[in-house]
Amino acid sequence: MYKLGFYVPETHLEAVKRSCFDAGAGRIGNYEHCCWQVPGQGQFRPMQGSEPYVGVLGELEQLPEYRVEMVCDASVVRAVVAAMKAAHPYETPAWDLVNLVVELP
Repeated sequence: MYKLGFYVPETHLEAVKRSCFDAGAGRIGNYEHCCWQVPGQGQFRPMQGSEPYVGVLGELEQLPEYRVEMVCDASVVRAVVAAMKAAHPYETPAWDLVNLVVELP
């Protein structure tokens, strides 16, 4: 089992979550579409060679984003990450993946 975390602008929050859920993320026992999300403020500066979804080359950008976390079974984790990247508006989304221990030894 893995936990996928990513940052997404609020304009694309539901679309990216839906893509991940459709690929098999967010299933815990007899529940589906499970996730945790919290609003925050993202910051970045697009540099030469980038093609930013929002912002201007060389200028600092700050915008409302959400941090989203959801579990993924090992059998679907690659498909879920691919779905997240495909649905995400950013050229280079910020994300992380953590391998979880689901039972104590």
